[in-house]
Amino acid sequence: MGSVNNPVLRGFHPDPSILYHDGWFYIANSTFEWFGGVEISRSRDLSSWEPVGRALTRKSQLDMWGNPPSGGIWAPCLSWDDGLFWLIYTDVKTWNQGPFKDVHNYLVTAPSVEGPWSEPVYLNSSGFDPSLFHDDDGKKWLVNMEWDYREQGTRQFSGILLQELDPKTKQLVGPVYKIWKGTEIGLVEGPHLYKKDGWYYLVCAEGGTEYDHAVSVARSRSITGPYETHPDNPLCTSRGKPDLALQKAGHGSLCQAPGGEWFLAFLVGRPLPGTRRCVLGRETAIAPIIWKNDWPYLSNGSRYPELSFEVPWETKPRTPQRLLYTFETPEGQRLFKRDFMSLRIPAEGVLYSFTDRPGYLRLFGKESPVSRHTQCVCARRQESFVFEAETALEASFTSFQHMAGLMYRYDEENWYYLRVSYDEEKKCPVLGLLCMDNGEFSMPTGDIAIPSGIVYMKVSVNHKETRFYWSSDGHEWKTLGPVLDASIMSDEYGGLGFTGAFVGLACQDLQRQRQWVDVRYFKYEEFE
Repeated sequence: MGSVNNPVLRGFHPDPSILYHDGWFYIANSTFEWFGGVEISRSRDLSSWEPVGRALTRKSQLDMWGNPPSGGIWAPCLSWDDGLFWLIYTDVKTWNQGPFKDVHNYLVTAPSVEGPWSEPVYLNSSGFDPSLFHDDDGKKWLVNMEWDYREQGTRQFSGILLQELDPKTKQLVGPVYKIWKGTEIGLVEGPHLYKKDGWYYLVCAEGGTEYDHAVSVARSRSITGPYETHPDNPLCTSRGKPDLALQKAGHGSLCQAPGGEWFLAFLVGRPLPGTRRCVLGRETAIAPIIWKNDWPYLSNGSRYPELSFEVPWETKPRTPQRLLYTFETPEGQRLFKRDFMSLRIPAEGVLYSFTDRPGYLRLFGKESPVSRHTQCVCARRQESFVFEAETALEASFTSFQHMAGLMYRYDEENWYYLRVSYDEEKKCPVLGLLCMDNGEFSMPTGDIAIPSGIVYMKVSVNHKETRFYWSSDGHEWKTLGPVLDASIMSDEYGGLGFTGAFVGLACQDLQRQRQWVDVRYFKYEEFE
């Protein structure tokens, strides 16, 4: 016997689609405006997970230039059939601007989960959260939620649509069926179809992806319906249980292990103590499933998620991450590309280079930190409430419009940025802290003159508290600025968002977009 601790994937890992194939459990997660698109992880034991990589790594597969914050990739579905991995996803172009949503659904395939993945095939735009079901008669079916701009409130989530997919042409064919309108919980989305013992099971998210979230289930003997709702719905939720450590439980998917065991993967949020703010974003948790009277139930006898569960095999526990990213070797470069993401566009060769100065990461200055187009930001998920990140930069700036440094960010409206720049009057490099709090800009420290050469930077986050440091030698550290509120880097602050906090590197050239900075290393350490 072994134990699995939740969340199994910490930090920003929402909307999990779980699959078991050939000795591995796989989970695909939403990545929103972060590039590359669709994070895929795998595990032998459900406890210890490793990144496989991202499926959408080419601009021809995913063009998010101009996408809004928390747009981009929503709710992928990963499946296996006919010797291929199949991946369905939504690219969201608009989502919070009045009654309309521009949501385009695509399909890619690959013989190996590591890729390369095919060019995308456009499917439809009637709603988001598409999923592909492979029936045992050889037919394939697409399900997605439907968005009705004519309605108000929960009624805009107007039901789950079903349509057949031709496996040869990969085009939708035949009539569209509205197979389920959800329950009184409302906001039905995130559909997945399964078949067991002659029943078709529809697993959906309801309640909205906040504190009323839930996993709901319906079943039918016919794939086109009618579907009856689970007698003890919802299957899984944290609704009405503010003391649970795992909040927001919802948006689930099922898989069966080779021993016959069933598991539900679903998203959760862990608010900072005394708040309802989740700086780690929406994370992935898992719960064992049992079947009673041809209905799925959580094996713990309730509908509420738990922090751990037992499995009938040995497990390897997760340990805090201690990562030093250096750029001298192919392995160091591989680790950086594995963990760091860019905003909206591919990064290598456009935003950075490993070869312009061997042994260093060279970042090329692009647009400002509020741009939705061409930002030079390379960052990784915050996966612990207590962590430090450290870097060393070498710049030769000649203008106040040249900037580079260490950024702790949620989106374009909320970020902290310790950056080096240049003061034309003092004719020397300067260091300062830039802050964006719900769209309000400030420079709480002003700019201080620093010596030319390498500047070392560090950010320390302990739950709600954020503090920045700098050094000229990497040994003697000085604080810069006040203690800042880390909780603004959350889905709940300043309006609804979906990504969680990231920490990483940034570079701007607001004059000509060609100035650069050289990065010696980046360190990320967790302390819980």
